[in-house]
Amino acid sequence: MMTDKQTQIIKPYGDTLNDGRIQISFSLPAPANGVGEEAAKILLRKMGFEDIEVCNMQDLSSGFVHVIAYVTANISVDLSKIKVNEIQKLEMTMEQIDEFIEQNVGRELNIIGACIESDAHTVGIDAIMNMKGYNQRYGLERYRMVNAYNLGAQVPVGELLEKAMSLKADAILVSQIVTQKNIHISNLTKLIELAEAENIRDKMLFICGGPRINNELAIELGYDAGFGHNTYANDVAMFIAKHYADKKFKEN
Repeated sequence: MMTDKQTQIIKPYGDTLNDGRIQISFSLPAPANGVGEEAAKILLRKMGFEDIEVCNMQDLSSGFVHVIAYVTANISVDLSKIKVNEIQKLEMTMEQIDEFIEQNVGRELNIIGACIESDAHTVGIDAIMNMKGYNQRYGLERYRMVNAYNLGAQVPVGELLEKAMSLKADAILVSQIVTQKNIHISNLTKLIELAEAENIRDKMLFICGGPRINNELAIELGYDAGFGHNTYANDVAMFIAKHYADKKFKEN
């Protein structure tokens, strides 16, 4: 609801706008019976929720249960006071980006990608790098003005930096899918710290991505940009292209 021109107060809703209804899903080390259900309700009440309705309980194994509940949250947020550090995405096709690079950068861009350290999940980096791409967006390997090098999974950070320097990379793309115990934070930090120690941090763009990555976190960790869900190759390509186009303009 709008209270005035300066504020925009909103609440979650289920059936009716601003009714505060939320669906919550979580697991408990409790039995899938009345005791487990009551434990879930008590926890939800302690979180400040009201009108609690446990609608599903799934027995996971002996002494463990998955709970789905509907609750009401009597809190709101003012959208007008929210500020986020996000990347402006430009809806440009592969052909348009190739033309932009050719006209504004004047050379092909060298981009290297990998899943680093223990992360063996290549679905993210493949969606950005592989020629076929993802969801009707071609990957960087298909771009005429991009030399794309996909190193795959479980690449040590030292090996990645060595390869990037040998290829004179303009950008390093790092995908982190595994996030248990914040291992992605450790891996991403390790890469930046090594790049700084070897005095190559400013020689190329460092970009990271993954399901728990956003631009704000990436900047905090020392990266130039971070891309999370709903990100495609054209988003990443245009960010890199615009950076080097701006750099060339300033140099001239």
